[in-house]
Amino acid sequence: MGKGVLTARNFAADGGARTNATSAEVFTRDTEGLRCEGVALSTIADDAGTPCFVYSSAAIRSQYERLYSAVKQVDARLHYSVKANSSIAVLSLLRELGAGLDIVSGGELYRALQAGYNGRDIVFSGVGKTEREIEEALRAQVLMFNVESEQELHVIQDVATRLDLIAPVALRVNPEVLVDTPHPYTRTGEKGMKFGIPFDEALAVAKVASSLANLQLLGLDMHVGSQISQFAPYEVGLQRLLHLRREIERETEARLEYLDIGGGLAVTYDVERSVDVERFGEVIAALVGGSGLKIILEPGRFLVGNAGVLLTRVLYRKRSGGKEFIITDAGMTDLLRPSHYNAFHRIEAVNPTGKTTIADVVGPICESGDFLALDRQVDDAQPGDLLVVRSAGAYGFVMSSNYNSRPRAPEVLVDGDRYAVVTRRESYEDLIRNEIHRPDWRS
Repeated sequence: MGKGVLTARNFAADGGARTNATSAEVFTRDTEGLRCEGVALSTIADDAGTPCFVYSSAAIRSQYERLYSAVKQVDARLHYSVKANSSIAVLSLLRELGAGLDIVSGGELYRALQAGYNGRDIVFSGVGKTEREIEEALRAQVLMFNVESEQELHVIQDVATRLDLIAPVALRVNPEVLVDTPHPYTRTGEKGMKFGIPFDEALAVAKVASSLANLQLLGLDMHVGSQISQFAPYEVGLQRLLHLRREIERETEARLEYLDIGGGLAVTYDVERSVDVERFGEVIAALVGGSGLKIILEPGRFLVGNAGVLLTRVLYRKRSGGKEFIITDAGMTDLLRPSHYNAFHRIEAVNPTGKTTIADVVGPICESGDFLALDRQVDDAQPGDLLVVRSAGAYGFVMSSNYNSRPRAPEVLVDGDRYAVVTRRESYEDLIRNEIHRPDWRS
């Protein structure tokens, strides 16, 4: 991970105090303004600059341990969904806690291995795996592939045959349940989605999988969506998968070992009701407790979403068309969710003055869709003031881009009264590092 990376292990070795707390307990105020654990956000801004992402180790640990405790009565392992936040420092912290990983690309596999995970810690999901990625995962000896189509089965079979290996696979089945999520893009388990094998084709695909010589069918997988706050979709989906498991074992020689129930547990961005995690554990235990299957759960956003903030500085104030604008140095290239998902993120001043205003909080990007909040009552921040965008620990940095040739922001991990820059701010040189100034023309 490089010098200076602060993980649960090396921080404790340095004598720091490891704490577990909720996000409300780790982002607090004192005379220096808003803090993350024991570190003033103004200190981080002065050191790392803005915009930057700041993550709390204590909040991540707390969420992990809370969910783990809720499902420990079944034979379950938490496989963190890397796409939510793929920082090697975050992955390393979760490895210390005992997590496995759920990945969706060869790049995420590379990150996982760099963070110290073994192949058996990793489940490879994703609807469009390439032959190169499949080969890399087989060589790494991943626990299994979550397969999303019959064609994918044959590609994995071909690669495994060429390598003279047996590929462990599970079938990702679309449970075809209705889900209520904040945005249509976060629904994955309804009929007609690109994800998963249609439920009425799953048994036939299982028969194909069990007939291929270089495949071993080990389990079933589902994912109903993201930001799920009710348990009915899980109950219906799991009942369908357990019924399918019985059919597969009756009609093939396969004996399934794993049931991957996905992730998607909601976190609060505003005033939503928080998920009753303990009740979720009870529901899962009631459904699968006597199944004899090893349960895999794939939390992503739930573990890291509220553990992070985006720290940004106000550049300008402007009034136009009767509207107030607060222009910041962070925009859609840093946090895409407001523009892409119409997502709500709470915004507040690091050092509020007590005055508020109704304003659009916008970034510096040359797009009308570049905003962090619209018509929002916020602190009446002036140029030079620091703002925090809450709940930015998931789908923040990982979805950032270099649009407008803007270097990506740094990532900072806090643990107790210490912090470390775990991803440096990109430089202008980084922006063109892979570009060829004198093309080698070919014909």
